[in-house]
Amino acid sequence: MPYSIVNFNEVELHKDIRLDAEHYYPYHLENLEKYKNKSKPLSEFIIHISGGATPLGAVYPEEGVPFLRVQNIMPNYISAAGIKYLSPSQNQEIIRSQLKKDDVLLTITGVSYGKSAVVTDEFVGANINQHSVKMTVKNINPHFLSTFLNCKYGYSQSSRHIVGITRPALDYSAIKTFLIPDLDKNFQETIGLRCSQAEKLRKDSKECYKQAQNILLSELGLADWQPKQQLTFVKNFSEMESAGRFDADYFQPKYDKIVKAIKAYPGCWDMLEKLACLKDRNFNPDAETEYNYIELANIGNNGEITDCMVEQGEDLPTRARRKVGTGDVIVSSVEGSLDSIALITEEYDNALCSTGFHVVQSDVLNSEVLLVLLKSIVGQLQLKKGCSGTILTAINKDEFSKIAVPKIREEKQTEIQEKVLESFTFRKRAKHLLECAKCAVEIAIEQDEQAAIDWLESVV
Repeated sequence: MPYSIVNFNEVELHKDIRLDAEHYYPYHLENLEKYKNKSKPLSEFIIHISGGATPLGAVYPEEGVPFLRVQNIMPNYISAAGIKYLSPSQNQEIIRSQLKKDDVLLTITGVSYGKSAVVTDEFVGANINQHSVKMTVKNINPHFLSTFLNCKYGYSQSSRHIVGITRPALDYSAIKTFLIPDLDKNFQETIGLRCSQAEKLRKDSKECYKQAQNILLSELGLADWQPKQQLTFVKNFSEMESAGRFDADYFQPKYDKIVKAIKAYPGCWDMLEKLACLKDRNFNPDAETEYNYIELANIGNNGEITDCMVEQGEDLPTRARRKVGTGDVIVSSVEGSLDSIALITEEYDNALCSTGFHVVQSDVLNSEVLLVLLKSIVGQLQLKKGCSGTILTAINKDEFSKIAVPKIREEKQTEIQEKVLESFTFRKRAKHLLECAKCAVEIAIEQDEQAAIDWLESVV
């Protein structure tokens, strides 16, 4: 059984008088022992630290000031997937936490504590909620600091200082006491360079995906089309009777226009159920087998899976009942996250996903085209139209099956597929660079900076 022997005078050093065994768990103390003699408290590197907030009665508009929540702050990068926005007046309420370039973010509550990222040009002027803090730093490379906080040694300090039962959290005063290794500035710059290269690859990935979407929309003659929400329009009672719906939004003319454009496509069209296989059979996981489990929070903004939960079957949530394979496309059924759509790559073959997803694969359209189609305005409008319900509004299997899908020409499918695969390649390389940067920081702590640089150059 692991245990630690700690002198009482060391306990007294902690302002909050931590007496719990978890705070002195051997793993944390052993980690600290490796670099505490060449480190400084985080407070010496901070000019300013502050948390965010959620505006009173916040109602999120479709555009405005980006509002980052813990699911947007990933290890060493910020994800725009499922991002919310604030109106200018809402943002003004919490203006003190508005982000500047090179601010270092750290998530501080719940199961997602301890993730850190640096604010890049894309998110300058964005804001954060109360579950994260922003730090303006000095005399340290912000990317190096963020990478350290994400590596096993930094995360160990977050785990050591987390307090609370119902809603575990990191206190500002505790964060300031984190010990940060004061490593060579050239090494810090090397880590910063790798992180910047990863950010460039992520931008290239986004651009490739955007090009794929533009190819699809141009092929359908919808490149410049923008949907309009009409305040008034007229529908016949027979149309409502046929649809079994009488809510006004279901009959918005913009939905008819998008379907009309699909039906006018020279390559013909059909309903999704005729062009694809919908996999809705439940899978019962074996209690003692380990599975990759994909949920909404794991879906990126450009059709990729950012991460997954790895659990024994007996520990999985009851909604983990869909088994997926390479080439499947998973589509969120819940309104509010309908754009959470991803392509299953070989890495996640035989993974499980939530029953909140529709799982689909087609022999007529390649998986990349199906992904782009459903994430574009062509699919999103139809998904939104098909949603029903009150407490949890979602699109059911019947409505999902009726989505109109164009039979895109083979040559255009190939173009789209190439762009999507290129996008995925860029993103995979970016992820590799960030993982290497994190490992290099750990090597620098365990050995020295030169050993870390030599290793980094051998693998990147």
